[in-house]
Amino acid sequence: MPYLLLCLAILSEVCATSCLKLTEGFSRLWPSVGVGIGYVLSFALLGQALKHIPVSVAYAVWSGAGTAAVAAIGMVAFGEQLGKPQLLGIGLIIVGVVLLNLRASH
Repeated sequence: MPYLLLCLAILSEVCATSCLKLTEGFSRLWPSVGVGIGYVLSFALLGQALKHIPVSVAYAVWSGAGTAAVAAIGMVAFGEQLGKPQLLGIGLIIVGVVLLNLRASH
């Protein structure tokens, strides 16, 4: 259950961050509302997950998975370009999160 909460926290954060692009500097109401709701929900879910998951692991997974997902959404939905260095960086984030999880399980 804690990892389900963490996954939902990541999903909420990714939705909120994606909506940031759509707010046009918080000049559009509904995307701005989506940002607020998404971040509040994300932190509430992350806080619940932290009752059972070490903060070092939970935050690394939350931020790393969120970063990788938002980068992918930026490429697909917003037509943003990522070069080889950026893709390598995202790959290293994913490797780091996996290593943290392997260490946390021992």
